[in-house]
Amino acid sequence: MKKKTTFSRFKKMIKPYKWTIILVTLMALFIDVCELVKPLFVKEVMEKYLPDKVFVQNGISIGMIFAAYVFVVIISSIVDYINRLVTSKMGENVVYTLREKLYKYIEHSNISFHDKTPSGKLFVRVVNDTEDVYSLFSEVITTLPKDIMIIIGLFSVMIYLSIKLSLVNLIVVPLLLIFTITITKAMSKIFAKVKDTRTILNTFLAESIYGIKLIKIFNRQKEKQEECEKYTQKNKEAAKGLGFLMGILPATMDFIQNLGTALIVIFCANKWLGISLDPSIVYLFISYLNKIFDPINRIVENMEVVEDAFSSIDKIYEILEHEEFLEDTSSGIELKDVKGKIEFKHVWFAYDKENWVLKDVSFTINPGESIALVGKTGSGKTTITNLINRFYTIQKGEILLDGVNINNINLSSLRKSIGTILQDPFIYAKSIKDNIKLFEDIQDEKINEAINLASATEFINSLNNGLDEVAAERGSSYSAGQKQLIAFARIFAKNPAIFILDEATANIDTKTESLIQNSIDRISSEKTSIFIAHRLSTIVNVDKILVLNKGKIIEEGNHQSLVAKDGYYAKLYNAYYNSLV
Repeated sequence: MKKKTTFSRFKKMIKPYKWTIILVTLMALFIDVCELVKPLFVKEVMEKYLPDKVFVQNGISIGMIFAAYVFVVIISSIVDYINRLVTSKMGENVVYTLREKLYKYIEHSNISFHDKTPSGKLFVRVVNDTEDVYSLFSEVITTLPKDIMIIIGLFSVMIYLSIKLSLVNLIVVPLLLIFTITITKAMSKIFAKVKDTRTILNTFLAESIYGIKLIKIFNRQKEKQEECEKYTQKNKEAAKGLGFLMGILPATMDFIQNLGTALIVIFCANKWLGISLDPSIVYLFISYLNKIFDPINRIVENMEVVEDAFSSIDKIYEILEHEEFLEDTSSGIELKDVKGKIEFKHVWFAYDKENWVLKDVSFTINPGESIALVGKTGSGKTTITNLINRFYTIQKGEILLDGVNINNINLSSLRKSIGTILQDPFIYAKSIKDNIKLFEDIQDEKINEAINLASATEFINSLNNGLDEVAAERGSSYSAGQKQLIAFARIFAKNPAIFILDEATANIDTKTESLIQNSIDRISSEKTSIFIAHRLSTIVNVDKILVLNKGKIIEEGNHQSLVAKDGYYAKLYNAYYNSLV
């Protein structure tokens, strides 16, 4: 069943290139004909010119035959070059299409997909697996029919030259087929294991490089090295025996090829079975026999490429065919003038089955109102902001934005209306300006205004190239606080209707935090704002505080009323205040 699925996926891939495949196959056929013709020129010289030691025969000289031979060689070489060029181009187009599809899928897949799919694994799919498919198209897909045709053509000519001698050589064919099939099956099993262990190893390497700072911070180089050795050893063990099979296969093929040649010589020399052939025919027969083994060798050697490619095709389409993970960003109600009223009505949510993270949560945030979500780690604060962004779909209840269920709102439109700043903002290896614009068409005046609002002017002016300064990978050339300033400027430049700040000032010094707080206060007086903060001093001025515990809202009110209530929030605030003292 799996092979049928794999083959149907393969047919789907080659469908747009069927005429290209036909073209290169015809060119391959022409090259094969040239391969059949070339030994005939040598036979002609050996048969008619060398025995009589003449240069010209019936008005045709050896020089003319030589010129014809060179002409065939040149023409077949030119056609072979064009064939390889077209085949390579086809392979590049296939890989380009696959990588485009994979990247588009990765971009449009939901957060649930990324939660359970390691980034290293996706990297392997986009880079390594598509390279395997390229090898299939550039090395095998057109050479395979060419090799099959040349085998049929050569054997047909051999039968024409001598049926008896051809039958003699059939003795080695069953031996060749049995040996090849046995070895190929053994190699296929090994290739599958190698492929799986290689994916695990590549995923580990990608994640280790991604988290190299963490490894250094905790001094875990030795442990990670041991882990790398473990995965490398598994990959090595998976390939155990492959070297032996890859080595014995060509050696045995050479032995069988030489055995076939020896049989020709023995039968012709002793005139067994009444075989009596001219030396030129014997030469031609041996030449064709040797040429038959070349495509057979290629077919056997290409089995690894085919196995790798078909395994990669399965792994690629195992991602692309899961459409349930794709987000629909085009349909739904387009938001125009967003006021910013958010309502949670009896919301229940679990990341996994019925392990509820939020339990019957209800609250309302009015337009322009600022609220704070407070609670211990795991109480559901970040989950609420994720649900507002519609990163996940709730199991029960409903979430409304300006009275409209967010499930009915156009997803792109929804997220354009929300600006979220995370505790660890992502910075691209681009200029500061590009990181603020995020490749949108935003006027410089608006960018400068956003920088001022974020209190990032002094920091950016201190850089050698100002706004054109290019960040290192993941913004590693900047401090955590500086990255936060860029993130604030990015959100202010977008000017969304709703602001969400998830511990966004945690890594900023007190002076900068005070400046940003003034900007936030100005914006939150006009925009709906949601804050998640463990530093409770930053939220004392919000309009409303929602206190969460184990997925439920247990208290609600402003700072003064909750402190006066002397409940759960008051204990949190007093503990925080005492820690400062």
